[in-house]
Amino acid sequence: MGRGEDVTTGPRTGLQERAEPGIPGVSPGTGTTGRSAAAATGGTPGRVTPDPAGAHGPAARMFAADAASRGLGMTLQAVGEGTASVGMTVTGAMVNGHGNAHGGFLFTLADTAFACACNSYGPQAVGAAADIVFVAPAREGDVLTAHAVERTRFGRSGVYDVRITRDDQVVAEFRGHSRVIRAVEG
Repeated sequence: MGRGEDVTTGPRTGLQERAEPGIPGVSPGTGTTGRSAAAATGGTPGRVTPDPAGAHGPAARMFAADAASRGLGMTLQAVGEGTASVGMTVTGAMVNGHGNAHGGFLFTLADTAFACACNSYGPQAVGAAADIVFVAPAREGDVLTAHAVERTRFGRSGVYDVRITRDDQVVAEFRGHSRVIRAVEG
């Protein structure tokens, strides 16, 4: 894209970018439809809102079948096109020898939000790569939320950022790369 071109008005390159809807304090971007995530879900700009149709959509169905995430007490709080929010309370069984939430549980929370966001469109997508940066410790009893947002989709691939927060404090930043493997049969 050229300087100053918006993805909805610039030349079609097959690469569509998104800003950060769903992460507090950041304005919503546009997706491949040229509509903001807020407009697409009827929500408020700058935050992910529950999509009534999303309750039975592909991401919600996938989450309902995800015994691992549900077994850790995770809840799917919101899902929209290319976005998802998942919550989890840190339990005593999730705390490491330093008294902090074990990084593996934080990674799993972020990975679950990433999975819901990249599967929100319908074609079955899986993680191809992911990394995480731990910013602040989480402790037993902390209520965490992972906000996933699509950054770009191209061909069968996508890039998603996930921010884990406790109230307004950032706990971790995660980036996941997805790959569509087959269409979901309806």
